[in-house]
Amino acid sequence: MEKKKVVLAYSGGLDTSYCVKYLSEEQNLDVCTVTVNTGGFEKTELETIGKKSLQMGARQHFVINALRDYYDQCIRYLIFGNVLKYGTYPLSVSSERVFQAKMIARKAREMHADYVAHGSTGAGNDQVRFDIVFRIMIPEIGIITPIRDLRLSRQQEIDYLKKHGVELDWEKARYSINKGFWGTSVGGEETLTSDVFLPGLAFPTQCTTDKIEEVEIMFEKGEIVGFYRKKYDYPLDALLHIEEYINPWALGRDIHVGDTVIGIKGRVGFEAGLPLMIIKAHQHLEKHNLTKWQIYWKDQLANWYGMMVHEGQYLDPLARNIEKFLEDTQEYISGTVRVRLAPYRFQVLGVRSDHDLMSSKFGAYGEMNLAWSGEDVKGFTRIMANQTMIFNTVNKIDE
Repeated sequence: MEKKKVVLAYSGGLDTSYCVKYLSEEQNLDVCTVTVNTGGFEKTELETIGKKSLQMGARQHFVINALRDYYDQCIRYLIFGNVLKYGTYPLSVSSERVFQAKMIARKAREMHADYVAHGSTGAGNDQVRFDIVFRIMIPEIGIITPIRDLRLSRQQEIDYLKKHGVELDWEKARYSINKGFWGTSVGGEETLTSDVFLPGLAFPTQCTTDKIEEVEIMFEKGEIVGFYRKKYDYPLDALLHIEEYINPWALGRDIHVGDTVIGIKGRVGFEAGLPLMIIKAHQHLEKHNLTKWQIYWKDQLANWYGMMVHEGQYLDPLARNIEKFLEDTQEYISGTVRVRLAPYRFQVLGVRSDHDLMSSKFGAYGEMNLAWSGEDVKGFTRIMANQTMIFNTVNKIDE
C-alpha cells in the first residue's frame, strides 16, 4: 500500500528533527520536509539542514526562498507602523511564521499531500499561526502536530532522538533559537522563569568591537534608500547591508513578556538590532514630519496591525486595509537620520528633512513665535478652557 504523504515545516532544530523521525518511523508516513527561508539561514546552513532531513528519514527536502515576499508584503508595513509589541518586541518570529505557513500550504497543495505538519508545542503562539493559515488556505488537508499532541518536553525529544541514533548539537539544543531576518528569538530554561535573564552566549551574535561610531540612514517615503553614504535601488538590499554592518555591536538584546493567543503569559529572549534601530530611526523622522493626529491614528492602527500579524490573523482582509492607510502616511517621510552605535546599544541623534515641521520660519520652541501673537494665544486658551469652566461653575467644583 502506498504511504500517505505529509509535508513538514522543517527548520532543522530539535522539534522538527523529532517530527521527521516520529512521522517516518512511528506513523509510517512519506515525509517531505520544506524549509522556508525568510532570511534566517546562510547557504551552507540550508545545505546542512537538507542533508540532515534526508538522513533522518525524509524522502524529499525542499528550500523555498521567501525573503523578498516577506519584505514586500509585511516588513515594510511593520516599519511604516513602527510596530513593537508592547513597545518592546519587533515581531521577529511571529511575522515570519505567517509567510512560512503560506509557503508550506502552497507546497502541500502542489504535492497533493494528505497531511501537513509543524513542530509547534501546545503552549505558545506558533501553533495558532500555522494552524490558522493552513485552515484558511488548505482546509481539505489534515494537520499533524506531534510535539503538541504528545505534550513532549525538550528533554524527552532529546532522549528519543539519541535512542534512534540521531546526532545533534545537544548543548545548543538546550535553547530554542529561531533565527530570522527581522530578529532572532531565544528560549531556554531561563525564559521559563520570571526573573532570570539569558546568558550572553545564548544569543547568536557576540559583540566583537568596542568602537563608537555614527552612521546615517536615508529614508524616502518611509523606506530605506541609503546607509552610510551608499544608495540602494531596493530597500531590502539596504537592510541586508545594514544588518551585516551592525553585527559587531551585538545590538538589540532583550526579553519580551507578552500574552499568548491561548491566554497565558509567555517570556522569550530576542536579539533584534536591525529592526529596533530601523524602527526607532523611522519613528524619530515621523515625529518631525507628521502632524500629531497622523501620529495618533497611525499608532492606533499600527498597534492593531501588529496584533493581527502576531496572532496569525494576517490573512484577514482588514490587514490589507490597514496597510493601505500606513503606506499613505509615508508620503512625506523622507530624510536622513543620524544614529550612534556602541557595544550593545544605539542612540538616535537627530534628523535632516525637507519636510521637517520644526521649520524655523514659524518659530523656535520655548523661545519665540513668528506665526502668531500673544493676543492670539489668549483668545485660543479662553475658548479651549470654556466648556470645562462652565462645567465646574454649574456643578460648583472648586479644584
